[in-house]
Amino acid sequence: MTNTLNNISQTYSNLTNLQRILVLIIVAVVTYSLSTSASFSLFSRSIGGPTSLGEDGAPALPGPSTAFEEDPNEPRTEECPLDGDKHTKKAKEFWEKRRPLAIMIENHQEARPQSGLSYADIIYEAVAEGGITRFMAIYYCNMSDAQVGPVRSARTYYLDWLSEYDALYAHVGGANTPGPADALSQIIKYGIKDLNQFSIGYPVFWRDYQRLGHPVATEHTMYSTTQKLWAIGEKRGWTAKDEDGIAWDKNFIPWKFKDPKPSGQTTNIKVSFWSNQPNYDVAWAYDSSTNSYKRKNDGEDQKDLNNNIQLAPKVVIVQFQRESNANDGYPGNVHLLYGTTGSGKALVFQDGQVVEGRWIKSSRVARTKFVDQNSKEIELNRGQIWIQTVPEGSKVEY
Repeated sequence: MTNTLNNISQTYSNLTNLQRILVLIIVAVVTYSLSTSASFSLFSRSIGGPTSLGEDGAPALPGPSTAFEEDPNEPRTEECPLDGDKHTKKAKEFWEKRRPLAIMIENHQEARPQSGLSYADIIYEAVAEGGITRFMAIYYCNMSDAQVGPVRSARTYYLDWLSEYDALYAHVGGANTPGPADALSQIIKYGIKDLNQFSIGYPVFWRDYQRLGHPVATEHTMYSTTQKLWAIGEKRGWTAKDEDGIAWDKNFIPWKFKDPKPSGQTTNIKVSFWSNQPNYDVAWAYDSSTNSYKRKNDGEDQKDLNNNIQLAPKVVIVQFQRESNANDGYPGNVHLLYGTTGSGKALVFQDGQVVEGRWIKSSRVARTKFVDQNSKEIELNRGQIWIQTVPEGSKVEY
């Protein structure tokens, strides 16, 4: 070892000044690369980040895991308060420890197919801006840990629907121009239990640039999982009861539910949001074998990337509300407002039939009710419920 070091020293002393400088630069670069690699490995392990590589050589991304599996042999006797679906007693014991979780999921063409929509109990859909629709998926009774995304930003009218559940709210930033559409300020004002990605970060949220097998713009890449988000809510004191001991369902009024009675009279539905944006038109095809409505967006079957299953809720509700621009000075005046309180026309599709009625919501925190033309509350089928809000005067064919 000593002779080797002496030889290296002798060789180095025989180099010119320029050669010595080049050697020092090479040694510094190699040393920096090795130390950075070691530090990243240690850091990844310390925060629970990826330590293995995927097939493309990139770090493996956090994926979903099963938090709880309902025993198929156990009777399903317990009704989910959100969508009326039946579950086991153990499942109910599990969900009663937490509160609903709402996640903003985008519907830009580059975001399809989305992940996690088929796991939601209730999905709200409305235009976010420019005729491009966005979803707010609400999770509560499904026990799986669903990978969800792409997650996008908050909008003011979703807060009005969210407030019916006193739910956790996961999103990536949001409209924040001072004025009536300032969702981020309203989150603070309303006391929303906020899970803004800006305050959480990795590994609860992460970006997947290759989720569809090809590159997409950064805004279409943010992901999380339901269990990771519930865990953050728990750390912040927001479980079934909040830090003040108030249960999320203290003022919650469940809808009325019924067993299915399929008829198949109204089998095809087409919903248009903005007439100049046909790429976001939705078609629903009634499937009598499952008593559900299979969804198409822009003429294509819309599926969940997690399981390749076509989205097919048991109930589709179209509610008509007044749409207006916020006029808040934001470029292009793209921020929108909807008349979420009061009353308006509603169409309730289930069992292959349609009930023409009204929606009623007396205040931001009040529960929306759907009633028929005799003002009697409409009983809804058990299972996933999809609520589409369209501007008054929008075209709906059925």
